[in-house]
Amino acid sequence: MLNIIEGKMNRPVKTVIYGAEGIGKSTLASNFPKPLFIDTEGGTSQLGIRRISKPGSWHELIDIINEVAATPDICDTLVIDTADWAEILCTLHICKKYKQSSVESFGYGKGYTYLAEEWQRLLTACNKVIASGKHVVITAHAKMRKFEQPDEAGAYDRWEMKLSKQVAPLLKEWCDLLLFCNYKTFIVTTDTNAKKAQGGKRVMYTNHHPCWDAKNRYGLPNELELSFDEIKHLFEQPKVKDSLVPMPGIEKLADAKAEVVMNSKDTPLDKLKNLMLTYGITDAELQQVVAAKGHYAKDVPIDQYDNKFINGWLLKYWAKIVKLINEN
Repeated sequence: MLNIIEGKMNRPVKTVIYGAEGIGKSTLASNFPKPLFIDTEGGTSQLGIRRISKPGSWHELIDIINEVAATPDICDTLVIDTADWAEILCTLHICKKYKQSSVESFGYGKGYTYLAEEWQRLLTACNKVIASGKHVVITAHAKMRKFEQPDEAGAYDRWEMKLSKQVAPLLKEWCDLLLFCNYKTFIVTTDTNAKKAQGGKRVMYTNHHPCWDAKNRYGLPNELELSFDEIKHLFEQPKVKDSLVPMPGIEKLADAKAEVVMNSKDTPLDKLKNLMLTYGITDAELQQVVAAKGHYAKDVPIDQYDNKFINGWLLKYWAKIVKLINEN
């Protein structure tokens, strides 16, 4: 029987804020409801906010996001500041995993394919935060590049997120609200007919333009002042846990990924951690199951598990372990 839902669905908002350095992205994010920052860049020291210190690895970042999703009332908004520094952690993880010096050294663009696959793990974890009833904000720096449309002659400058060509589209598709923040300048003519730039008002753009990416699903004006008050009404409605975040068929996709992981030449520990990323299982959740079955104490780090135990129990009975965690 089809489960048909009619009308608007009231759920937390997925927001991406990007702009030039110093424009006020982090300050804007700090005004969202009860924010908790994951400071991947280490640039929020001058803000009076609640923050989680800079993650040391890609695994740690994903674990933190999953932990926030699993912890009620820890915050109303999770802020990841910034996406481009998170992408650096992701790139380092991939290069270390496949023993490559850089993402370019894979050849045939294979490194960027791995990068996009890993980035999906972060978005899946963020969807868990949304499903738990919390807003998610991701900030990013902006860069300008020459852009040439296929059906037009000549190129022009265009603002984009400072991310790879594989990651940026995923982030743009994922969010409900993509805000481009910039300084608005005005060109005036002097008494001598010379052109002079004046102004410097900070604004945020909410809709697509040939010179920048932006979007919103709420019918906002094209241009707003760079102030949370302009979008505050989007976050004043009561939040409802979004039970529809997990996509149809996601279990099949996860199972297919698990098969690839199991057949890889990685170490047992790497296989385990890749499976945890694929299924969104945190260290704490797995440690609780292991302790409940009497194998290791709950405070023993996963990195200290014996390879025979990982191969003979965790990997062998992975499907049952995932089912047990989900049921609990």
